[in-house]
Amino acid sequence: MLENIEVLCHSSIRINKKKVIYIDPFKINKDYHDADMIFITHDHYDHYSELDVDKVIKQDTVIIIPEDLFTKVLKKGWKQERIITIKPNEKYIVEGIHFETIPAYNVNKQFHPKENNWVGYIIEIEGICYYIAGDTDITEENKHIKCDVAFIPVGGTYTMNAKEAAKLVNEIKPKVAVPIHYGSIVGTKKDAIDFKELLLPEIECKILIKR
Repeated sequence: MLENIEVLCHSSIRINKKKVIYIDPFKINKDYHDADMIFITHDHYDHYSELDVDKVIKQDTVIIIPEDLFTKVLKKGWKQERIITIKPNEKYIVEGIHFETIPAYNVNKQFHPKENNWVGYIIEIEGICYYIAGDTDITEENKHIKCDVAFIPVGGTYTMNAKEAAKLVNEIKPKVAVPIHYGSIVGTKKDAIDFKELLLPEIECKILIKR
C-alpha cells in the first residue's frame, strides 16, 4: 500500500501511482516539475510553500486548495483553470481521482481554528484510501473516518502529540499508520517511535521520514 509513496520531509508527501501527487510540498531539494496534482491542506508556510510548489508544478498541474488560499494562488500567476478550491466535508472527483475533505482544526489551541475551513484529505488511489490528516487534533469528524492508510501528525505543539495520535489511530483502525509532522519544525523521531509503540498490534506502523 505504500509502494511509490514517500514522506519527503515534515508533512510533505509524494505519491507516484496513477498520477504524481504531492501533498503540502515543503523543502523540496531540487526542481522536479513532475506534479500532476498538488493538494494543499492549509495556509501555513510549512504546508503552503510557494517556493516548493514552484519546484514541482508543471504546465498542466492541478492545484487543490482551501478557499482562503485562492487570492494568493492567483497572484502567483498559476493558471486559474487549473486551480480547484475546496470546502470541508465534501467529495470530489478531479482528473479521475476521488477524494474527500475532512475538517482539520485544533480543539484546545488556537493555531488552526475550525472557522478557517482547513482540511485533511482522504484520497482514493487504485482502490486504497489514504487519509492525510493535515494539522489537526482529534475531532468529531476524524474519529469516524474510514481509511486503509493514515498519515497522522505526531509532533505536538500545533497538532496532536504521539499519544493523542495513537489514540485516534487506534479508534479508526487503518491497516497502516504513518507518523508525520515531526523532525523539521517541531517534534523528533522519538515522537514517531512513541506513536508506533502505542498502536494496537494489528495496525502496522511505517516510519517513512528519513531525517
